[in-house]
Amino acid sequence: GDWDFWTDWKDRRLWVTVAPIVAITFPAAVQAWLWGRFRLPWGATVCVLGLLLGEWVNRYFNFWGWIYFPVNFCFPSQLIPSAIILDVVLLLSNSFTFTAVAGAMGWGLIFYPSNWPVIAPLHVPVEYNGMMMTLADLQGYHNVRTGTPEYIRMVEKGTLRMFGKDVAP
Repeated sequence: GDWDFWTDWKDRRLWVTVAPIVAITFPAAVQAWLWGRFRLPWGATVCVLGLLLGEWVNRYFNFWGWIYFPVNFCFPSQLIPSAIILDVVLLLSNSFTFTAVAGAMGWGLIFYPSNWPVIAPLHVPVEYNGMMMTLADLQGYHNVRTGTPEYIRMVEKGTLRMFGKDVAP
């Protein structure tokens, strides 16, 4: 979904929950097909590598090539460590049921830590015109997307979501 596109949405709480749940469907299906037919334990990883290649082609040609958004503003999520965990659980357990429970839990739990090195520079707090915000919010403030509703584009003033609890209105 849109949580996977923009860096100013990646530091929100819903990206951590929505993106892994939506992203596991196709790798799990390819993994089940390759394991059931050929006993090949790398179905999720191959599927995620193909998805990542397609995502980067999309980001480069559509986001950068046509509308000139910076590539660091719309990069895809890192799913390769999650796919490797899913494949390793299936290889070691030889059970679809155990993989569905433990592998999917590993997929979701490793998702956010595997993306930390990429999004950590965007969590740096900056002060801009008297407002305290993250660097990702500052990028979203300057690179306005025409299809984005105005209530999502608002920058919360003085909250710093990554240090506090809930976002204060």
